[in-house]
Amino acid sequence: MIQFLIKRVLQAIFVVVAVTLIVALAIRLTGDPAVMMLQGSSNVTQADLDRIHAALGLNQPFYVQYFEFMRGLVTWHLGKSFQGDAPVSDLIANALPLTLWLSVASLAVSIIISVPLGIHAAVKKGGWSDQLIRLLSLVGLSFPNFWLAIMMVLLFSVTLKWLPPSGATDPSNFIMPAVTIGIILTATNVRLVRSAMLETLQSQYIMVARAKGLSEPVVLYKHALRNCAIPLVTYLGLQFGGLLGGIVVVERIFAWPGIGSLALDAVYGCDYPVLQSVIAVLALLIVGANLLVDIVYGLIDPRIRVE
Repeated sequence: MIQFLIKRVLQAIFVVVAVTLIVALAIRLTGDPAVMMLQGSSNVTQADLDRIHAALGLNQPFYVQYFEFMRGLVTWHLGKSFQGDAPVSDLIANALPLTLWLSVASLAVSIIISVPLGIHAAVKKGGWSDQLIRLLSLVGLSFPNFWLAIMMVLLFSVTLKWLPPSGATDPSNFIMPAVTIGIILTATNVRLVRSAMLETLQSQYIMVARAKGLSEPVVLYKHALRNCAIPLVTYLGLQFGGLLGGIVVVERIFAWPGIGSLALDAVYGCDYPVLQSVIAVLALLIVGANLLVDIVYGLIDPRIRVE
């Protein structure tokens, strides 16, 4: 187990270095932050640009800038934002927990809905309820997340006035963003649970469990669900990584001050320190989520742990 963890940690370090290096090279092709900062100013000279380059450390070679960034990432001293001169570590510390909580809440909504529906659809294969669940999941897959988010705001905030339309100042602000993303995830997860459960229910040990007289809930939720959980856990791990960096649109619609909105603002402002730091932190979290999935594999199926 220790050798496995060491190997995974080394792979994680390589992935983070590769991702941050590619991002550092790519974002420097988007424009000069000094020019962005002086937009609207008249009589801008090269001396003005050089002065800003020196103040921001952009006059140093690229490898020096990158080395300083990686050293700051290890010590959590990520420098200051080009926009507003705020410490980057503080910006991430304020935005990241909101995105993490929203991602976890969205996955919880999806699991609560998709697992019972997927099991029911598998048990009632070919029945009217199975057909209805499959139809609803197909409809859910067809919904763009931004459209669903706008409809949620129009219905529950504008028309019914039950929930606040935006912000992150109250626990009720979590409801609409989490349900919006959770519904989109459920459309895929319910199909995954159904297909995995259908295959598992054909296994011989399920027939033996039923022959022993075990109740149907015990057969389904204790024996069958545990053995079909591995593909679901794998996909949930991938979904979690995608949520961390892929809910920018939903965050914008609900004015959610998360990591996605922070990264988007950094792109608009050519804010190298913020964007590099956000990508590096997201890469670490995604790699950590994948490592956690591997560990959960061993808890679900002891055969994987032995291998």
